[in-house]
Amino acid sequence: MRFDVITLFPELFAPFLTSGVTRRAYESGLVDVKLWNPRDFAQGKYRRVDDRPFGGGPGMVMLAEPLTLCLEHLRADRTACAAPDAPTVLFSPIGQPLNHTSVEHWSASGGAVLICGRYEGLDQRFINTYVDHQISLGDFVLSGGEIAAMALLDAVARLQPGVLNDAGSHQMDSFNPALDGLLDCPHYTRPEAWRGQPVPPVLMSGNHAHIEKWRREQRLALTYRERPELVRAARRAGHLSKSDEAFLADLL
Repeated sequence: MRFDVITLFPELFAPFLTSGVTRRAYESGLVDVKLWNPRDFAQGKYRRVDDRPFGGGPGMVMLAEPLTLCLEHLRADRTACAAPDAPTVLFSPIGQPLNHTSVEHWSASGGAVLICGRYEGLDQRFINTYVDHQISLGDFVLSGGEIAAMALLDAVARLQPGVLNDAGSHQMDSFNPALDGLLDCPHYTRPEAWRGQPVPPVLMSGNHAHIEKWRREQRLALTYRERPELVRAARRAGHLSKSDEAFLADLL
């Protein structure tokens, strides 16, 4: 799959694409990432990419023309490289929240064009003409879309075959359908006691059935306490067993 990232700060992506376990996805080409700077397509001596908003107000707005020329150029490059057509995604506070379901969708796609906005945003006419999807990381505002783009790329990369050391590792992630959409349970490692806090005895028992029961109950308890809406969603989907419901009833 190929992701084309339109950003005024392509240098921010260099350490991200070459660090950590997910670099395997980028270096192998499983997730091909190409960076495009709209300033390279701006006109005039200063290659201006923004201007003051009509109607007044603070901040600047990204110009539609450099973005359009950049988008047209990268689409031509995709065609020349026989890459499939890809939707255009803008990271924006009004977008749909990024979640596990949407990450799975993008991880199985042919990629996308990711637009990292800056300043007060983009000229709305560009959005109306070219943007297919808008994505948000949450109810807060970042100084640009680069962090959001990296979040999506990282989440997509780790789902690709061979990227994680254990092929089934992501199946045990929070929100994964394998866990019925619940949060993951707590984890422990050596030493067996740390600053007066021992590892739960069941994890040292060697009884795998008891361990799995403990982990399921911990997932239920943690999710009920921190994200009760996920428990309700699992219940509506029919994912909770009678023993799950009995455990939750005891929590109350």
